[in-house]
Amino acid sequence: MTKSTSNKKENTDNSKINSKIGKPTQQQKFLLGIVFILFSVALFLSMVSFFIYWKQDQSAVSILSDRTVGVNNWLGKLGAYLAHLFLYKGFGIASFLFVKLFFVSGWYLILNLQFKKLKNIWFWDLFALLNFSLLFGFFHNYIPELGGVVGYEMNLYIEDFMGRPGIILVLIFSLIIYLLFKVNISIDSIQEFLKPKAVVSGDDYIVEAESEKAFDKTSTESAKDFTQEDEPQKPFSFEINKEALKPTIENASEINLEPQIKKEIPSQPSPITKEPEIIQTDDEQFVIEKAPEEEQIEENLAARLVADFGEFDPTLELSNYKYPTLDLLKEYGSAGITINQEELEENKNRIVDTLRNYKIDIAQIKATVGPSVTLYEIVPEAGIRISKIKSLEDDIALSLSALGIRIIAPIPGKGTIGIEVPNKNPTMVPMKSVLSSQRFQEAEMELPIALGKTISNETFVVDLAKMPHLLMAGATGQGKSVGLNAVLTSLLYKKHPAEVKFVLVDPKKVELTLFNKIERHYLAKLPDTSDAIITDNTKVINTLNSLCIEMDNRYSLLKDAMVRNIKEYNEKFKLRKLNPNEGHRFLPYIVLVVDEFADLIMTAGKEVETPIARLAQLARAIGIHLIIATQRPSVNVITGLIKANFPARIAFRVTSKIDSRTILDTQGADQLIGRGDMLYTNGNDLVRVQCAFVDTPEVEKITEYIGSQKAYPNAYLLPEYVGEENGTVLDIDISERDSMFREAAEIIVTAQQGSASLLQRKLKLGYNRAGRLIDQLEAAGIVGPFEGSKARSVNIPDLNSLNEFFNNENNNA
Repeated sequence: MTKSTSNKKENTDNSKINSKIGKPTQQQKFLLGIVFILFSVALFLSMVSFFIYWKQDQSAVSILSDRTVGVNNWLGKLGAYLAHLFLYKGFGIASFLFVKLFFVSGWYLILNLQFKKLKNIWFWDLFALLNFSLLFGFFHNYIPELGGVVGYEMNLYIEDFMGRPGIILVLIFSLIIYLLFKVNISIDSIQEFLKPKAVVSGDDYIVEAESEKAFDKTSTESAKDFTQEDEPQKPFSFEINKEALKPTIENASEINLEPQIKKEIPSQPSPITKEPEIIQTDDEQFVIEKAPEEEQIEENLAARLVADFGEFDPTLELSNYKYPTLDLLKEYGSAGITINQEELEENKNRIVDTLRNYKIDIAQIKATVGPSVTLYEIVPEAGIRISKIKSLEDDIALSLSALGIRIIAPIPGKGTIGIEVPNKNPTMVPMKSVLSSQRFQEAEMELPIALGKTISNETFVVDLAKMPHLLMAGATGQGKSVGLNAVLTSLLYKKHPAEVKFVLVDPKKVELTLFNKIERHYLAKLPDTSDAIITDNTKVINTLNSLCIEMDNRYSLLKDAMVRNIKEYNEKFKLRKLNPNEGHRFLPYIVLVVDEFADLIMTAGKEVETPIARLAQLARAIGIHLIIATQRPSVNVITGLIKANFPARIAFRVTSKIDSRTILDTQGADQLIGRGDMLYTNGNDLVRVQCAFVDTPEVEKITEYIGSQKAYPNAYLLPEYVGEENGTVLDIDISERDSMFREAAEIIVTAQQGSASLLQRKLKLGYNRAGRLIDQLEAAGIVGPFEGSKARSVNIPDLNSLNEFFNNENNNA
């Protein structure tokens, strides 16, 4: 019997079983769905023609059996009867909702979709049907056909008990029910709309509190349901007997998870008030109170604001944001590691025999099984040179018939030599198993990234904020793009849109396009640009220089706040110790992701390398972190200036030892097996990791889930940057100047800094208007020309000189 015959028989048996137990088959559902859709079309045609010919067809409805009587309805006598039944005898014009219900039901049956959502549609549409019929029946004295008999009778019944105003009250109550439970209007937003705004005045500024409630940060949904503990593999121990070489395997795959101790957040101490100094004299007692210092006033005000309104919550604008759930990720069946005892025994014997052929005796050998690679740790006898074992790398690979082995001599921190041998049947590491692990869920990191699993089957989680920049390299098709998706997915599952922003550079134009859907949630871009994902090299140069300007602006804010890094600054801002009127704001982390860096270097060269190097040197303290990926890790692409500032590096499989030394400063990347096998280093030891696999449909589901929620009005806008080649000599007429020209000039002269960002903060303007004001000030000669990322020079020294300048202009005019 062939396979196709057996499948047909199996389907026939299943259909018979379904028919016996009363469950409709798929063919029956499909046929019923077609009937529902055709009936909805017929009902729609009959209802539309009813409003055209119903007066002529009214007398023929009762004598359907008489074939001599004709009707004008488009569907004949049956159409006239259906329209009469639904519209006249039924719910009136609201009966058109039946057309939608039958059509949607047919569509669900055809596509074999879940009926849970269909039940919800039927319930709320029938609820709306009754209320629309009641509403249209309210006007039965004027247009009796709108509400039908049902609407007419409902109005008469309610009017007998509550009068006509009672009908209006019932309709209003039904509308409120629909808005609360169907449209899901938040009660909190209604309460906030009805509450009067409270104004709390301080010594320096006034803070308006829109709400007295503190919104809690939404936790990741379904995290506990899908949390899986890591299962680190305890090494299998082979005890070597010199005479028989019989192995003994200790079966110990125990779960060893060390619970992380959560740090308690200390409560904010109340402001300390000093007792007034008392000075004793012979005559009488004087009490002298010192005037409070300015810093103490600000601390008291900040403490009072925190006591009244709580800490500042940056997630308040998107307080109802829901993190992606783990069920959006695909669960692969072969996620667990399978241990092949025969393969372990065979490889052990071949390693021992090969070393014995070269007169190298082994005291002990252990095996640790990973997803794609097994690590054999050997302890040689005393007097054996390590270099002698390392030189036998190719011989051991030949005896094992392996794709490529890697010898670690010695393993750092251990008195053993490691031989990594690829498994015959490597295991995939799904992204879902990594994100649901306890290590990732409880990670107390600023920017946690789950890269995959190590050889001991432990989830490998690192902090991007501690790296602080990441360099990725590998040949084509070895897993770089999947690695970038794993990095971005990890941050999407852990960070709120208010806490992190991405700047995505994709010269290939196809790898990162899926993240367009979360533009107004997570992406940052230049003003007046349509696409948030940058593919044009000219825009890349402008974006990198714009990030340099953002870096300088942030360092100015840190200087004014007297803090050293972004974490301290944001904590101080949350405690309301920084005045927003002075330009202070909550600073999200910015992650710059550059795919295919070699293409940018080839086309732009120094114009790209210089801002990249500058950001890599200085941007870590103010929360700008770089992730750069390239296929070609050659020295003219990854220069010494870039390598010096990228201590964290990931190497997928490369083609030569030279490329491996370029990216890792050591060989090893040329001996990887590909398909996500990678080496990670942060300036210390190399860690071999099997990268987590996240497929394109999974990324699409995550971005659609996030993109369907409420977002910010626009993407996060970076400072505007205009290159020197785009600068033009402006000759602007005095009559065409902005209304805030003089005020802007006074701010620039007072600060002695010609910066558009300064005008944005002081005058609360947008990027475009502030840029036009700078152009007008340049045309008037108040500020100097554009000088790259530096602020423009100011040609007028003080306000008196500025007043004389304006007086001379008016006299000349």
